[in-house]
Amino acid sequence: MPGRSPDEAFLGDAMDSSLYSMGAYFTDQHPELVDEVIAQSEAIERAGLRGWSEANDIPLEECFNTLLTGLAVRYYNAVAG
Repeated sequence: MPGRSPDEAFLGDAMDSSLYSMGAYFTDQHPELVDEVIAQSEAIERAGLRGWSEANDIPLEECFNTLLTGLAVRYYNAVAG
């Protein structure tokens, strides 16, 4: 788009992504869970998917979804903030 600075163009592209949309949706629909999902995703990062799954008796796919949601929310917060 003419008249946009390179930084504005970059941020526009960053906002036009699936990860951004996922984070925005979760934040809008579940604001009370944002801190919890971020904390859980950070714990999964530290322990690894399989380790967190086994330690908490949670299916691996559910752990992956929590990790991805937490990453998306953090991405959304970073880009939108």
